[in-house]
Amino acid sequence: MPEPHLRAGDTERAAVAAVLGRHMAEGRLTVAEYDERVARAYAARTYGDLDELVADLPATDGACGPMAGRGRDAGAAWAAWRRTAILVVGIWAISSVVALQFTYFWPIWVVGPWGVLLLAHTVGGGHRPRSRQHT
Repeated sequence: MPEPHLRAGDTERAAVAAVLGRHMAEGRLTVAEYDERVARAYAARTYGDLDELVADLPATDGACGPMAGRGRDAGAAWAAWRRTAILVVGIWAISSVVALQFTYFWPIWVVGPWGVLLLAHTVGGGHRPRSRQHT
């Protein structure tokens, strides 16, 4: 695990968002908690900021930190996204039926940014350029 003071990148932020999505789908987080934590994940600057978001959640696949998404099958990440999308769209649909009108489509803010990052990661192959070493 990288040191907490080091800067995190988009890949690590997306990995934490995926972990949070799995925990929400498994019932450990409410939609409100998930929304708040995902917003904080995408605003995080360091690994320490990201670690705080999952510190109170159990490890479900051997790792739950910012590096949990690395080396994982892209299919598993998409499956977590799909389960979360179905859940939040279902909640939106039920609330629209109860209100007898289509309410604001807030699920786009839950699954939209996450889906864009997953797509970029999938299309890009998840490879990051090697950093240059200073001599």
